[in-house]
Amino acid sequence: MIWLIAEDETDILNLVATMCRVWGHTPLTFSSGQQVWDWIDQVAAGQFKGDLPQFALMDIRMPGKRGNEVARKLRQTPGLDHIPIALMTAYALSDDDRRAMFQHDGVDEIISKPLPTFEELHKLLHEIIAAKPPKRVD
Repeated sequence: MIWLIAEDETDILNLVATMCRVWGHTPLTFSSGQQVWDWIDQVAAGQFKGDLPQFALMDIRMPGKRGNEVARKLRQTPGLDHIPIALMTAYALSDDDRRAMFQHDGVDEIISKPLPTFEELHKLLHEIIAAKPPKRVD
């Protein structure tokens, strides 16, 4: 399974990408929301020829576009519109902000930083993925 991972803090990006590999998945990494946004444009234009991710894990506050903005764009892009999306944040969010990210941006889960332990994070992310099985392509 390919995981889209977007995080502007290099140490966290590398840690999450390494965990992804340990768990048997392939990371597709980005260091800013704008990079993901531009990549989504390539996918939408048919210019990306690789396999598409089946899960997205992104920071909320990144340079360029925020994680929730990118989530909304994923939801609007055929081929990416169905994948489970989890956002990470070190900041406290209001109930209204959280509700908007779930209802309007299509986010499936919001995870607080510091991230849970290796085992807890593994369980949580795989529960998010299992709760939203991938679309069948016939």
